[in-house]
Amino acid sequence: MSDRFHLPSAWAQRLTEFKIPLPALLRRAGLPEIFFQQEKIYATTAQVFALWRAVREMTPDPAIGLKMGEEPRFGLYHPTTVAAVCSQSFRDALHRIARFKQLTCPQEIRVLTTRDEASVEFIYPQAQEPQPDILGDLVLSWILGIGRRGTDGRITPLRLELTRPVRSRELLESHFGCRVRFKASRDALVFRNSDLDLPFITHNVELLTAIGAHLESELQERNASADVGGQVKHTLKRSLAGKRPTLQQVARDLCMSVRTLQRRLTDADITFRQLVEDTRREMAHHYLKHSTVELNEAAFLLGYEDANSFIRAFHVWEGTSPGEWRTRHSKAAVEVVGH
Repeated sequence: MSDRFHLPSAWAQRLTEFKIPLPALLRRAGLPEIFFQQEKIYATTAQVFALWRAVREMTPDPAIGLKMGEEPRFGLYHPTTVAAVCSQSFRDALHRIARFKQLTCPQEIRVLTTRDEASVEFIYPQAQEPQPDILGDLVLSWILGIGRRGTDGRITPLRLELTRPVRSRELLESHFGCRVRFKASRDALVFRNSDLDLPFITHNVELLTAIGAHLESELQERNASADVGGQVKHTLKRSLAGKRPTLQQVARDLCMSVRTLQRRLTDADITFRQLVEDTRREMAHHYLKHSTVELNEAAFLLGYEDANSFIRAFHVWEGTSPGEWRTRHSKAAVEVVGH
């Protein structure tokens, strides 16, 4: 699974509405100044987590995640959310969300059911750190908002389970309409299993057919071309050392024309530059976790002209220097072993 979120442009508008200055936010999160100016906004799991940690640090409002997840304006909905709201039932909506989320991010929607209960939780397979609380508030509030909108407020969770310590209990219980269990083993909303089959009053066959067909087409194209990204990354890992990677060289190594490779990357909504960056980042983590590899050696192995170029690129990825990242992760490894 690629570690790449395609973020909604509406996030910038919503953050501005909450009086959060975007330039200061991006500096605090260690993200480029042009982050929200991109035509398509892409970020890694680590960058998304850094962004929401910075939001938490810059606002005194403990409910900001809840408010951002509960977007009342239909015009700002992402197509996946529109498809969910137009579904037949909450269960149908959750199924569509879990399926179409593959188009925008490395995030899994896990729905576990028993005879009486059904729980919904969000999993981040690429995460190396715990999910920021504010992001957990946002996604769970978003899921509940879809259920409430579809059922005209008839759906209410049985409980909210959170891994965090006791904090803002009254606020959370008021928003979700249920008791909160803190210090749990997961972050999840738990519903009555039967409530998932409540019919949606917002069910719209025509709109669902149009949007669903478009999303299904995108998903099929993505799955058909998904392996090209892995093939390119595998080739890059074998050929990066000592030289700047080129599309032409990778195409030759894969025994295809440059035009064919470019077309397949376009079909998969992947750029060669992004694959190079992703590959370098993955390999940088590997090299830095091995203390015997010096920074100038890592730079050479990743195809950079010098150590300074590597250091600048790494700071864009992680918001810190390679040396600081190595020290922090070495400490984390020691703590895990010691524990």
